[in-house]
Amino acid sequence: MTDYTIKLSTGDVKDFVQLTDRTPCDVDLLDNRYVVNAKSIMGVFSLDLSGSLTLRIYGMDKNYIEAVRKYFVEVNAA
Repeated sequence: MTDYTIKLSTGDVKDFVQLTDRTPCDVDLLDNRYVVNAKSIMGVFSLDLSGSLTLRIYGMDKNYIEAVRKYFVEVNAA
């Protein structure tokens, strides 16, 4: 299981879900106490997209990670 911080706009959701649906791994999106299946467009739209989300991938799919890297939030170390 690997976690990434991502940011999605409402316009990004369709593309994100289509990319996520292609991976054989289970993928969840977490927003505080809410957890939804990241392959569900309705589930993703039920989250608060105004802030960052946690992308949790159960397994390893390097192609998927590269495809969704554009949604990653850059974390700058101080």
